[in-house]
Amino acid sequence: MTKPFLRALKNLPCSVPPVWLMRQAGRYLPEYREVRERAGNFMGLVYNPALATEVTLQPIRRFGFDAAILFSDILVVPDALGQKLSFTENHGPCLRPFLDIADLNDAEFHKHLAPIYETVSSIREGLDREGFCDTALIGFAGSPWTVACYMVEGEGSKEFAKARLMALCEPEKFSVLIDILVRKTSEYLLRQIEAGAEAVQLFDTWAGLLPPVQFEKWVIEPTQRIVSCLKEKYPALPIIGFPRGAGFLYSDYAAKTGVTALGLDWQLPLFVAKELQKTIPIQGNLDPFVLLCGGKELDREIDGILDNLGNQSGFVFNLGHGIHKDTSPENVARLVARVRGR
Repeated sequence: MTKPFLRALKNLPCSVPPVWLMRQAGRYLPEYREVRERAGNFMGLVYNPALATEVTLQPIRRFGFDAAILFSDILVVPDALGQKLSFTENHGPCLRPFLDIADLNDAEFHKHLAPIYETVSSIREGLDREGFCDTALIGFAGSPWTVACYMVEGEGSKEFAKARLMALCEPEKFSVLIDILVRKTSEYLLRQIEAGAEAVQLFDTWAGLLPPVQFEKWVIEPTQRIVSCLKEKYPALPIIGFPRGAGFLYSDYAAKTGVTALGLDWQLPLFVAKELQKTIPIQGNLDPFVLLCGGKELDREIDGILDNLGNQSGFVFNLGHGIHKDTSPENVARLVARVRGR
């Protein structure tokens, strides 16, 4: 196994820590903005294999990251279930109001997502064609709890009150929704793997909203079911879990879900990350605003992470959340050079 990213996820030694960034294909890159304009709208870009492949490859060409991640969105799953998804400028995702489980229809689920599977294959071919043979390809999906939050709320929110109340007051109904998402997310990820993904990441962006008992029920248990499904068919495939904001529950998540590696947010202290690294490969966890700031502050923070986590196997350098849209590409280049120059 020669790809540094995959070696790190297998807890094998790497000469320098592999590095990639969440949202590495995005609005901070001028070449991305040009393609996004050609696509007409965000969903037009997501469902266009040629354009989605192009924007996935852009940061690999510019920065030489150790992994490319499929350009898509976590909410294509509800979109494929009939809950129409759209994006508006400065507002984010909007989903058709969720009224009842019966409104969901999976009859054309995989047909709807076929362009994304085609994109995965196209990215794999593009990486090989352009000589990025040591660059791994990551597929991804949103975890059931986070996707359900958006489905019930109908849009982004700071507290997702509707979803949390449904989980508390109508747990049977909410459980049916989670069961559907477990099943369809598993199928979706399996198709990505079949198309060429070499690792997958489960994004649970809103895991930190839940107290421990609810976290166990709606984050850990559904994730464990997805992981079991994937490992049944692909036992050696790395699976990264990213329960953002989990805090002291990160250790429970790592122990109970069966994920191969753990994505850490920027709020987790490095001494806690170092303890977790003793039991599972980790990925993270630079504050995206430090990258936005750049300069000597960026150097200091990178060095602190590397001093604590970078001298052991089982470490992938990343952000603790997605890259900010106003980040300078020069700051990203500085980050990559700093990580690899140690």
